[in-house]
Order: sequence, then structure tokens, then C-alpha cells
Amino acid sequence: MSIYDLTREELENFFVEHGDKTFRANQVFKWIYEKRILNYDEVTDIKKETIELLKQELPIKRVKLIKVERDKDVNKYLFELEDMEHIEAVLMKHDYGNSICVSSQVGCNMGCKFCESGRRKKVRNLKSGEIVSQVLEVEKDIKTRISHVVMMGIGEPFDNYEEIIKFIKTINDPKGLAIGSRHITVSTSGIIPKIKEFSNLDLQVNLAISLHAPNDSLRSSIMPINKAYPLKDLMKEIKKYLEKTNRRVTFEYVLLKNINDTDECAKELANLIKGINCYVNLIPYNETENIEYERSNMFQIMKFYDILKKENINVTIRKEFGSQISAACGQLRSKKEVQ
Repeated sequence: MSIYDLTREELENFFVEHGDKTFRANQVFKWIYEKRILNYDEVTDIKKETIELLKQELPIKRVKLIKVERDKDVNKYLFELEDMEHIEAVLMKHDYGNSICVSSQVGCNMGCKFCESGRRKKVRNLKSGEIVSQVLEVEKDIKTRISHVVMMGIGEPFDNYEEIIKFIKTINDPKGLAIGSRHITVSTSGIIPKIKEFSNLDLQVNLAISLHAPNDSLRSSIMPINKAYPLKDLMKEIKKYLEKTNRRVTFEYVLLKNINDTDECAKELANLIKGINCYVNLIPYNETENIEYERSNMFQIMKFYDILKKENINVTIRKEFGSQISAACGQLRSKKEVQ
């Protein structure tokens, strides 16, 4: 257990259980998230007995940064955990601010055929504090604030639902990292029960769906989760989500050469999502040496984009990052694990 594992509400409960006042949580959060201390001995306004309790029960523990790869407008970070497992985070510098893509699990069980993370099975879920400290360590490295957070790194966030929600509450907390809820995005490959649960939370956080195919046969061939939660059911749940939250959904679509990048796929995709309050984020594929899929050429990417545009679909092509580094999700971890 680490201090970063607790939301402010949970920390208030902790102090009440130990015969203290709830306001103590605000004091601790100020030292941890505003002053960014790494040692409780730096605290000056809390009695020694309480400090000793915190040292014993809620130590200040962060993930360990062991490698950074840097390219234009992007840094990729490799972290080591207490159990010697490894995770990644990616910093992307945009004109609107600094965005970080964090990991939610060690490995991933979704098994998407084109994903380096899915090639290496899930070892365990991350604690919320291990996710929080990814943000803190990157901010420490770049010496400036992160304004946007995306849960799209190693792991399926909704397969680690409770810890992800705690993470969101901490980084969104005005006394935590104070990152606006509309600057936070959770990506899922389509775990329907958790989308339903997520829609019932009043968080105002963005939802992204890793779609990557416009029909069941193709999607099942590259994303095994589609066999459990087929497109018909997924789209039905997304429409319920929109009705309940009135928040736009993002559909992520990695373009794979001669697999899902054809004109027919573009037309099918437009028909699938027409009338839905959404936009499509087309993602040029980052090739890896371990997976046989290839990146679509720019001519076909633009053709795909144009077809969607003509169908009045809101669509963007993701800015490319990391051409000179281990850009694919899970690639840096994989290199470390085989050393």
C-alpha cells in the first residue's frame, strides 16, 4: 500500500478510523500533490505520531524510472515496479498542452492481434497509486505540468475498473493533480458491462472505443474480445451511454495495410456509426518486429479519411509520434523483458 493508492475520501476515512479529523487528508494531499514531497520528514504541520502512522501504513512509494527514449514532441518512459515488472508511459507534446498515455496493467489479456501489449499476457493489475505515480514521475522529468491524461497504454483499463476509477478521482481532485475531467480519456476495447457501469458515474470523463473494424468477422479476427461482446451489442450499449451522458464518444481505428483500410471498410464504418455523436481517430499503425501487420500507406489513409468525410463523419488522423523510438504500445517493455 502507498499513499498514492488512496483517494482523498479514502484518506479521510483512514484518519477517522485512527481517531483523527477528516481535514488531515487535505493537509497530507497538499504535501503529496502540491509540494510533491518524497519523504514525510519534510512535513511541518502534522504531529509526529501521525507522521509515524503514515510512514508505517501509507509510505510514499513511486514507480522507478529506468529508461527514457526521446524524439520530437514525444518521450517514452519505462518504469520498474516493486515486483520487478515493467510498464510504460508516453508523453506527447501538443499545442494545447502535455498529454500522457499511462498503463493500467502489467501486460494485457485482450489479445488484439496487432498490439505488442496483447502479445505478452497480463501479469497483474496496477494499483491506482502505480498509475498516479507514472504521471508524477513524468512531470518530474519534464519539469512542467501535464494537462491531459489518456488511459490507452499497456492494459485494458476496464479490466482494472476499480483502480482506474480511483486513479481518475485522484488526478481530477482539485487538491490532487487537478486535471480537468474533460481532459481525461478512458479507452476500452469494448467491455460492455463496464461501459454500462461507467455511464452511471457523474465523472464527465471522455470515453474512447478501440473499434479497429467495421464488422464482426473482421473485428473478431483481430480482436478476440469481439466474440464475447459483438459489434451489435457494443453499438447498442454505446447508444445507451450517449443517451445517459450526452457526451461524445471517440472511435479509435488503427489502419492495417490490406486488412481494415479498404474503401469497403471505410464505407461500412460510416454506416455503422452514422447518426452517433462521435468522432473517429484514424491511427497510422506502428509496426513492430514481432507482429506481421503492416502500416497502411499515406495514400490509402487519406482515401479512407476522405470517404468518411464525404459521409459527414467527424474524423481526424492522429498526429504521429515517436518514429525514432519504440513507439508501439508495449514495445519498450518487450525489449526490456527479452534482455
